[in-house]
Amino acid sequence: MTSSSGSDRSPDPTSSSGSDRSPDPTSSSGSDRSPDPTSSSGSDRSPDPTSSSGATPRLPIALGALGAIAIAFSGILVRLSSVTPTTSAVFRCAYALPILALLARRERRARGARGRDQRRLSLAAGGAFAVDLVAWHYAIALVGAGLATVLANVQVVIVGLVAWLALGERPSRATVSAIPVMLFGVVLISGVVGADAYGDDPLLGGVMGLVAATAYAGFLLLLRAGNRDRRHRAGALLDATAIGGLGALSTGIVLGNVDLAPSWPAHGWLIVLALNSQVLGWLLISYALPRLPAVITSTLLLLQPVGAVLLGIVLLGEAPSPVQLAGVGLVVVGLVVATSGRTRDRVPAHAEATSS
Repeated sequence: MTSSSGSDRSPDPTSSSGSDRSPDPTSSSGSDRSPDPTSSSGSDRSPDPTSSSGATPRLPIALGALGAIAIAFSGILVRLSSVTPTTSAVFRCAYALPILALLARRERRARGARGRDQRRLSLAAGGAFAVDLVAWHYAIALVGAGLATVLANVQVVIVGLVAWLALGERPSRATVSAIPVMLFGVVLISGVVGADAYGDDPLLGGVMGLVAATAYAGFLLLLRAGNRDRRHRAGALLDATAIGGLGALSTGIVLGNVDLAPSWPAHGWLIVLALNSQVLGWLLISYALPRLPAVITSTLLLLQPVGAVLLGIVLLGEAPSPVQLAGVGLVVVGLVVATSGRTRDRVPAHAEATSS
């Protein structure tokens, strides 16, 4: 999940690509065919996100930001569907599969089959995605779309810790010092402190949000590794979505609360959820993931929780208490601090080899 370059330096979250001319995701690879939304460029030589050059990879950052804004609507759409958490998780994946399958088929014809190692990583990402979706959708029901999204995005710190322990991307002191700030923010959001906390069960919602955050971190890192060749974005997302949907379905069957025939307008909201969040949003994000260090990617994804809180207030009438909003502020401040530190220039050779 680290850079596949030959350098022995770890990705620097403040570093950028060696060029500001990043590949166009709609490039048709120089052929006379119509633009391929799954293509990353006319070449398989994409910019190295770990380059030490001072240039900024503007296109990956812009597309990553657009993807984050798209998925900021996810929790809103889940609530609007008014179905059980497992049902919304299943159909978010199911309705996205046909489009992803078509894109992956075109991708495979143009570039050949994906490697087994990459497919295994994408399938593993799907397992983490199933846990993330089910836990997060329960958190939405318990504490609201906005607060649940903030809780799930504590993944930024978890990504940093995993990258440190498993990949040698040692974080700065600022990153480590931000952890207690964010944890205190989570406590405030959970309603343990203060009165009139928003949500049916904010404490349980906080727990489910942290479970989702842990799974979400695993999903991001595994999807990033499974898409490391930068040529099979739709294929990687198809694998993860299929396994995620099956995992959510299995959970719903065990819990006895999955509805395989939701009525309208629930179907309509679930279709929008699938196309907006699972197809558009994640294709944009999966384009950016391999081109940016994990911590920069997580920083871009901060647009999701901030946007979700505002959208929840404006569109759903959610009313977090002042204490919970203070908790949101602490989490966001902690995330900014955590992702502002520079990682140490040190990655073991075996980490480079296993992540390419």
